[in-house]
Amino acid sequence: MAAKDRDRFSTATRLRLLGEQTAARVYRSQNRRQDRRSRLTGRAAFLALVVCSLVVALAYPMRQYVSQRDEIADQERLAREAEKHTEELRDEKARLQDDAYIRRLAREHLHYVSPGETSYTVIDPDAAKERSGGAKETDRPWHSNLWDGVDSADRN
Repeated sequence: MAAKDRDRFSTATRLRLLGEQTAARVYRSQNRRQDRRSRLTGRAAFLALVVCSLVVALAYPMRQYVSQRDEIADQERLAREAEKHTEELRDEKARLQDDAYIRRLAREHLHYVSPGETSYTVIDPDAAKERSGGAKETDRPWHSNLWDGVDSADRN
């Protein structure tokens, strides 16, 4: 018995017992971690599946929603532009009811002059050269130039 008690208190025995206890603790903690991991992995997989399902289920409707919102914004912009254009046309119609405005337009665009006024037209020499094709067109009567224009249009 004395040998057994002596063996019980020896350093080697104590170290061996300590090592076995430590190994048992490590083994138990690894088993717990593995148990926890396996439970969390299943839960995480299910959660990931649910999230992916929601993303897939909501992706197309969200894309449609965004594209429809863009279309609505474009249509509202076009409606504002059309309303602005309508207002401009109403203003132009109201101006065309005024005789003074009509006279001014006739003077600007048609070069009308009132009785007693003298009209002057300044011709840019470079522009006149570009417009006239040559001296042969101006030497002929106007109706010849007209028929030549009709003939050349008919050929093309």
